[in-house]
Amino acid sequence: MLSLDALFCDVDDFCPVFEPQWHQELLSSCKRYRHRSRSLSLSEVMTILIAFHQSHYRNFKHFYLLMVRHYWQKAFPKAVSYQRFVAWMPSSLVPLCAYLCDCYGDCTGISFIDATSIKVCHNRRIAQHRVFNGHAARGKTSVGWFFGFKLHLVINDRGELLHVQITPGNIDDRKPVVELLRNLFGKVFGDKGYVSQALAQHLKEEHDVMLIAKPRRNMENHLMLWQDTFIARKRALIETVIDQLKNISQIEHSRHRSPANFCVNLLCGLIAYCHQPKKPSLQLN
Repeated sequence: MLSLDALFCDVDDFCPVFEPQWHQELLSSCKRYRHRSRSLSLSEVMTILIAFHQSHYRNFKHFYLLMVRHYWQKAFPKAVSYQRFVAWMPSSLVPLCAYLCDCYGDCTGISFIDATSIKVCHNRRIAQHRVFNGHAARGKTSVGWFFGFKLHLVINDRGELLHVQITPGNIDDRKPVVELLRNLFGKVFGDKGYVSQALAQHLKEEHDVMLIAKPRRNMENHLMLWQDTFIARKRALIETVIDQLKNISQIEHSRHRSPANFCVNLLCGLIAYCHQPKKPSLQLN
Protein backbone atom coordinates (compact mmCIF):
# COMPACT_ATOMS: atom_id res chain seq x y z
CA MET A 1 0.00 0.00 0.00
CA LEU A 2 1.19 3.53 -0.77
CA SER A 3 1.93 6.17 1.85
CA LEU A 4 -1.20 7.38 3.61
CA ASP A 5 0.44 10.72 4.45
CA ALA A 6 1.33 11.44 0.82
CA LEU A 7 -2.19 10.61 -0.33
CA PHE A 8 -3.83 12.75 2.35
CA CYS A 9 -1.55 15.73 1.66
CA ASP A 10 -2.39 15.65 -2.04
CA VAL A 11 -6.14 15.40 -1.39
CA ASP A 12 -6.01 18.02 1.36
CA ASP A 13 -4.26 20.47 -0.96
CA PHE A 14 -7.03 20.00 -3.52
CA CYS A 15 -10.09 20.35 -1.26
CA PRO A 16 -9.54 23.93 0.04
CA VAL A 17 -9.24 25.15 -3.55
CA PHE A 18 -12.21 23.18 -4.87
CA GLU A 19 -14.81 23.55 -2.11
CA PRO A 20 -15.31 27.36 -2.30
CA GLN A 21 -15.71 27.21 -6.09
CA TRP A 22 -18.06 24.25 -5.78
CA HIS A 23 -20.37 25.99 -3.30
CA GLN A 24 -20.54 29.06 -5.53
CA GLU A 25 -21.78 26.96 -8.46
CA LEU A 26 -24.52 25.18 -6.49
CA LEU A 27 -28.08 26.08 -7.43
CA SER A 28 -29.95 28.16 -4.87
CA SER A 29 -32.97 26.61 -3.18
CA CYS A 30 -35.77 27.89 -0.99
CA LYS A 31 -35.21 25.05 1.44
CA ARG A 32 -33.10 25.69 4.51
CA TYR A 33 -30.32 23.26 5.33
CA ARG A 34 -28.52 22.97 8.64
CA HIS A 35 -25.06 22.22 7.20
CA ARG A 36 -23.97 20.56 10.40
CA SER A 37 -20.24 20.13 10.83
CA ARG A 38 -18.87 16.61 10.59
CA SER A 39 -16.23 14.96 12.69
CA LEU A 40 -14.36 13.99 9.50
CA SER A 41 -13.41 16.56 6.89
CA LEU A 42 -14.06 16.05 3.18
CA SER A 43 -10.38 15.38 2.55
CA GLU A 44 -10.34 12.67 5.24
CA VAL A 45 -13.42 10.97 3.76
CA MET A 46 -11.89 11.03 0.27
CA THR A 47 -8.57 9.72 1.58
CA ILE A 48 -10.22 6.74 3.27
CA LEU A 49 -12.22 5.90 0.15
CA ILE A 50 -9.17 6.08 -2.13
CA ALA A 51 -6.93 4.20 0.31
CA PHE A 52 -9.34 1.25 0.25
CA HIS A 53 -8.56 0.72 -3.44
CA GLN A 54 -4.83 0.78 -2.69
CA SER A 55 -5.14 -1.93 -0.04
CA HIS A 56 -5.45 -5.70 -0.25
CA TYR A 57 -8.96 -5.67 1.22
CA ARG A 58 -11.82 -6.81 -1.03
CA ASN A 59 -14.63 -5.68 1.26
CA PHE A 60 -14.95 -2.04 2.33
CA LYS A 61 -16.68 -2.91 5.61
CA HIS A 62 -13.77 -5.08 6.74
CA PHE A 63 -11.32 -2.41 5.60
CA TYR A 64 -13.07 0.33 7.55
CA LEU A 65 -13.61 -1.63 10.75
CA LEU A 66 -10.20 -3.32 10.87
CA MET A 67 -7.89 -0.85 9.17
CA VAL A 68 -9.39 2.60 9.72
CA ARG A 69 -10.98 2.14 13.14
CA HIS A 70 -8.18 -0.02 14.55
CA TYR A 71 -4.78 0.42 12.89
CA TRP A 72 -5.33 4.01 11.72
CA GLN A 73 -6.89 5.18 14.96
CA LYS A 74 -4.18 7.82 15.46
CA ALA A 75 -4.54 9.09 11.88
CA PHE A 76 -8.35 9.32 12.14
CA PRO A 77 -9.16 9.76 15.85
CA LYS A 78 -12.67 11.07 15.09
CA ALA A 79 -13.68 8.24 12.77
CA VAL A 80 -17.42 7.59 12.89
CA SER A 81 -19.29 4.30 12.75
CA TYR A 82 -19.38 2.32 9.54
CA GLN A 83 -23.08 3.04 8.94
CA ARG A 84 -22.57 6.80 9.32
CA PHE A 85 -19.55 6.78 7.00
CA VAL A 86 -21.48 4.92 4.29
CA ALA A 87 -24.21 7.57 4.56
CA TRP A 88 -21.56 10.25 3.92
CA MET A 89 -20.11 8.59 0.84
CA PRO A 90 -22.51 10.07 -1.79
CA SER A 91 -21.61 13.61 -0.68
CA SER A 92 -18.05 13.05 -1.93
CA LEU A 93 -19.13 12.15 -5.48
CA VAL A 94 -18.72 15.61 -7.06
CA PRO A 95 -15.34 16.34 -5.37
CA LEU A 96 -14.06 12.94 -6.50
CA CYS A 97 -15.06 13.74 -10.10
CA ALA A 98 -13.12 16.99 -9.98
CA TYR A 99 -10.15 15.38 -8.25
CA LEU A 100 -9.95 12.65 -10.89
CA CYS A 101 -9.68 15.32 -13.59
CA ASP A 102 -6.84 16.85 -11.58
CA CYS A 103 -5.06 13.47 -11.60
CA TYR A 104 -5.10 13.06 -15.38
CA GLY A 105 -1.76 12.81 -17.18
CA ASP A 106 -0.48 14.90 -20.08
CA CYS A 107 -0.99 14.02 -23.72
CA THR A 108 2.28 13.01 -25.40
CA GLY A 109 0.98 12.63 -28.95
CA ILE A 110 0.68 8.83 -28.65
CA SER A 111 -2.54 7.62 -27.06
CA PHE A 112 -4.57 4.41 -26.81
CA ILE A 113 -8.34 4.10 -26.55
CA ASP A 114 -10.47 1.15 -25.47
CA ALA A 115 -13.66 0.23 -23.62
CA THR A 116 -14.32 -2.45 -21.03
CA SER A 117 -17.43 -3.87 -19.43
CA ILE A 118 -18.43 -3.05 -15.85
CA LYS A 119 -20.81 -5.81 -14.79
CA VAL A 120 -23.27 -5.08 -12.00
CA CYS A 121 -24.80 -8.55 -11.67
CA HIS A 122 -24.67 -12.07 -13.06
CA ASN A 123 -26.53 -12.67 -16.30
CA ARG A 124 -28.93 -15.07 -14.57
CA ARG A 125 -30.04 -12.31 -12.17
CA ILE A 126 -30.74 -9.59 -14.73
CA ALA A 127 -34.53 -9.93 -14.43
CA GLN A 128 -34.32 -9.66 -10.62
CA HIS A 129 -31.88 -6.74 -10.54
CA ARG A 130 -33.34 -3.46 -9.22
CA VAL A 131 -30.43 -1.24 -8.10
CA PHE A 132 -29.53 0.00 -11.59
CA ASN A 133 -32.97 -0.30 -13.15
CA GLY A 134 -33.15 2.36 -15.87
CA HIS A 135 -29.39 3.01 -15.81
CA ALA A 136 -27.57 -0.19 -16.77
CA ALA A 137 -28.21 -2.12 -19.98
CA ARG A 138 -27.31 -5.35 -21.72
CA GLY A 139 -24.17 -5.18 -23.81
CA LYS A 140 -21.82 -7.45 -25.68
CA THR A 141 -18.04 -7.54 -25.84
CA SER A 142 -15.59 -9.94 -27.44
CA VAL A 143 -15.91 -12.07 -24.28
CA GLY A 144 -19.70 -12.32 -24.29
CA TRP A 145 -22.91 -10.72 -23.05
CA PHE A 146 -23.10 -8.74 -19.81
CA PHE A 147 -25.44 -6.43 -17.89
CA GLY A 148 -24.03 -3.15 -16.67
CA PHE A 149 -21.99 -0.28 -18.04
CA LYS A 150 -19.07 0.39 -20.35
CA LEU A 151 -15.99 2.26 -19.18
CA HIS A 152 -14.33 4.13 -22.04
CA LEU A 153 -10.80 5.30 -21.34
CA VAL A 154 -7.86 6.92 -23.10
CA ILE A 155 -4.26 6.58 -21.89
CA ASN A 156 -0.89 7.87 -23.09
CA ASP A 157 2.25 5.83 -23.77
CA ARG A 158 3.24 6.17 -20.08
CA GLY A 159 0.08 4.42 -18.90
CA GLU A 160 -1.47 7.60 -17.46
CA LEU A 161 -5.19 8.22 -17.77
CA LEU A 162 -6.10 11.08 -20.10
CA HIS A 163 -9.89 10.86 -20.11
CA VAL A 164 -12.62 8.43 -19.04
CA GLN A 165 -16.35 8.19 -19.63
CA ILE A 166 -18.98 5.71 -18.53
CA THR A 167 -22.03 4.77 -20.60
CA PRO A 168 -24.74 2.07 -20.48
CA GLY A 169 -23.61 -1.30 -21.77
CA ASN A 170 -25.54 -1.07 -25.05
CA ILE A 171 -23.76 2.07 -26.32
CA ASP A 172 -21.50 1.75 -29.37
CA ASP A 173 -17.80 2.18 -28.56
CA ARG A 174 -17.50 4.88 -31.25
CA LYS A 175 -20.21 7.16 -29.86
CA PRO A 176 -18.20 8.87 -27.05
CA VAL A 177 -14.93 9.03 -29.04
CA VAL A 178 -15.27 12.67 -30.10
CA GLU A 179 -15.83 13.80 -26.51
CA LEU A 180 -12.98 11.64 -25.21
CA LEU A 181 -10.44 12.99 -27.72
CA ARG A 182 -11.58 16.62 -27.72
CA ASN A 183 -8.52 18.07 -25.96
CA LEU A 184 -5.91 15.61 -27.26
CA PHE A 185 -3.52 15.73 -30.20
CA GLY A 186 -1.36 13.37 -32.22
CA LYS A 187 -2.25 9.75 -32.95
CA VAL A 188 -4.74 7.54 -31.12
CA PHE A 189 -4.65 3.76 -31.53
CA GLY A 190 -7.70 1.55 -31.03
CA ASP A 191 -9.02 -1.90 -31.88
CA LYS A 192 -11.37 -2.87 -34.71
CA GLY A 193 -14.37 -1.66 -32.73
CA TYR A 194 -13.38 1.91 -33.61
CA VAL A 195 -13.24 1.39 -37.39
CA SER A 196 -15.17 4.25 -39.01
CA GLN A 197 -14.00 6.30 -41.96
CA ALA A 198 -16.43 9.12 -41.18
CA LEU A 199 -15.29 9.28 -37.55
CA ALA A 200 -11.60 9.25 -38.47
CA GLN A 201 -12.12 12.01 -41.03
CA HIS A 202 -14.10 14.15 -38.56
CA LEU A 203 -11.40 13.83 -35.89
CA LYS A 204 -8.69 14.71 -38.39
CA GLU A 205 -10.45 17.79 -39.74
CA GLU A 206 -12.04 19.17 -36.58
CA HIS A 207 -9.62 18.16 -33.81
CA ASP A 208 -6.36 17.37 -35.65
CA VAL A 209 -6.33 13.86 -34.16
CA MET A 210 -5.44 10.80 -36.24
CA LEU A 211 -7.46 7.74 -35.20
CA ILE A 212 -5.71 4.51 -36.22
CA ALA A 213 -7.91 1.43 -35.74
CA LYS A 214 -7.08 -2.20 -36.41
CA PRO A 215 -8.81 -3.25 -39.67
CA ARG A 216 -11.42 -5.99 -39.66
CA ARG A 217 -10.84 -9.34 -41.31
CA ASN A 218 -12.98 -8.53 -44.34
CA MET A 219 -11.29 -5.17 -44.96
CA GLU A 220 -8.38 -4.39 -47.21
CA ASN A 221 -5.06 -3.64 -45.54
CA HIS A 222 -3.71 -0.12 -45.95
CA LEU A 223 -0.09 0.93 -45.96
CA MET A 224 1.10 2.42 -42.67
CA LEU A 225 4.29 4.02 -41.49
CA TRP A 226 6.55 1.51 -39.77
CA GLN A 227 6.44 3.64 -36.61
CA ASP A 228 2.64 3.41 -36.54
CA THR A 229 2.76 -0.34 -37.18
CA PHE A 230 5.18 -0.80 -34.29
CA ILE A 231 3.08 1.25 -31.86
CA ALA A 232 -0.17 -0.39 -33.00
CA ARG A 233 1.26 -3.75 -31.97
CA LYS A 234 1.76 -2.35 -28.46
CA ARG A 235 -1.96 -1.75 -27.98
CA ALA A 236 -1.92 -4.44 -25.28
CA LEU A 237 -0.72 -1.64 -22.99
CA ILE A 238 -4.26 -0.43 -22.44
CA GLU A 239 -5.42 -4.01 -21.81
CA THR A 240 -2.85 -4.19 -19.01
CA VAL A 241 -4.17 -0.94 -17.55
CA ILE A 242 -7.74 -2.28 -17.62
CA ASP A 243 -6.57 -5.49 -15.94
CA GLN A 244 -4.96 -3.50 -13.12
CA LEU A 245 -8.06 -1.35 -12.72
CA LYS A 246 -10.25 -4.42 -12.27
CA ASN A 247 -7.96 -6.69 -10.26
CA ILE A 248 -5.90 -4.23 -8.20
CA SER A 249 -8.06 -1.10 -7.98
CA GLN A 250 -11.28 -3.18 -7.80
CA ILE A 251 -13.52 -0.99 -9.94
CA GLU A 252 -15.88 -3.89 -10.70
CA HIS A 253 -18.03 -5.90 -8.29
CA SER A 254 -21.70 -6.81 -7.95
CA ARG A 255 -22.43 -5.76 -4.35
CA HIS A 256 -23.57 -2.18 -4.99
CA ARG A 257 -26.71 -0.99 -3.24
CA SER A 258 -27.04 2.46 -4.82
CA PRO A 259 -25.95 4.13 -8.10
CA ALA A 260 -24.21 6.92 -6.18
CA ASN A 261 -21.95 4.54 -4.26
CA PHE A 262 -21.25 2.68 -7.51
CA CYS A 263 -19.91 5.92 -8.99
CA VAL A 264 -17.90 6.63 -5.84
CA ASN A 265 -16.34 3.16 -6.00
CA LEU A 266 -15.47 3.57 -9.68
CA LEU A 267 -13.96 7.04 -9.26
CA CYS A 268 -11.87 6.01 -6.25
CA GLY A 269 -10.52 3.02 -8.15
CA LEU A 270 -9.47 5.25 -11.05
CA ILE A 271 -7.86 7.76 -8.68
CA ALA A 272 -6.02 4.97 -6.86
CA TYR A 273 -4.57 3.85 -10.19
CA CYS A 274 -3.48 7.42 -10.99
CA HIS A 275 -1.50 7.46 -7.72
CA GLN A 276 0.40 4.28 -8.56
CA PRO A 277 4.13 5.13 -8.68
CA LYS A 278 4.80 2.52 -11.37
CA LYS A 279 2.39 2.20 -14.26
CA PRO A 280 2.67 0.01 -17.37
CA SER A 281 4.36 2.03 -20.12
CA LEU A 282 5.99 1.63 -23.53
CA GLN A 283 9.25 3.25 -22.36
CA LEU A 284 9.75 4.93 -25.73
CA ASN A 285 12.35 7.28 -24.30
